[in-house]
Amino acid sequence: MRKSLIPAQRRERIQEYLVTHKIVRMDDLYTLLDTSEATVRRDLEWLEREGIVERTHGGAILSQRLTLEPEYLQRAQKNPEEKRLIGELAASLINENDVVFINSGTTTTQVIRYIRGDQGITVFSNNVYAALELGEAGFKHHLIGGEFQPHSNSVAGRFAIDNLRQVYADKVIVGVDGVSLKHGCTVPSNAEAEVVRQMIERTRGQIIIVADHSKWGVVSNYLVATIDEIDKFITDEAIDSSANESLLAHSVISLVASSNSVKA
Repeated sequence: MRKSLIPAQRRERIQEYLVTHKIVRMDDLYTLLDTSEATVRRDLEWLEREGIVERTHGGAILSQRLTLEPEYLQRAQKNPEEKRLIGELAASLINENDVVFINSGTTTTQVIRYIRGDQGITVFSNNVYAALELGEAGFKHHLIGGEFQPHSNSVAGRFAIDNLRQVYADKVIVGVDGVSLKHGCTVPSNAEAEVVRQMIERTRGQIIIVADHSKWGVVSNYLVATIDEIDKFITDEAIDSSANESLLAHSVISLVASSNSVKA
């Protein structure tokens, strides 16, 4: 007869599995630990209280912390094709004559690249990189002004906030560094968080989050929106299906961008 594992051993095995796989389903844990559903749930509750995991619909993910803001070019080199597809899909959700807020980031740069220039769209953004790259974009692109943030190729600060207070948008498209059911949508910079929160406050319509699969389960320092505040989440095919199920339970529409089709 196989000897049962003590709680410390079970929790260690769960952590080891998550370090490798980042995400685990309840069925996998029953097999891995050879124990009951109630025992697995208690172990996950303990690990979540310790900040090691975050429980999701039907399983758990490894809780990852991001405390420093990566350099813009460093971020741009990570999952570039996924970000391109996400950007293309997000841009397709912008309607004719919309006024749109879009924040800084490598994924939101892709969104701006795919905005059509023949639909009377107006964009207000703090994304300096996109503004310099696009030049004559074909649509109205207002850089909101403010103090230059070299790490993120963006502008922020009091001047940026004051300018945003002069505008209302039909929708806002936000790139973030972390998305967590428990901790919400987060970024590593307080200056960027202040800009995004102001954009959201001045938006009359949908709040759309764009983030590739690597951002799921990551928690950074500054909250920009809780999961319950957002309307749509756009990501790529590598996202685990449990993430989509969990978001749906919070009434968030999850859209998956792919090279062949767009799946909801």
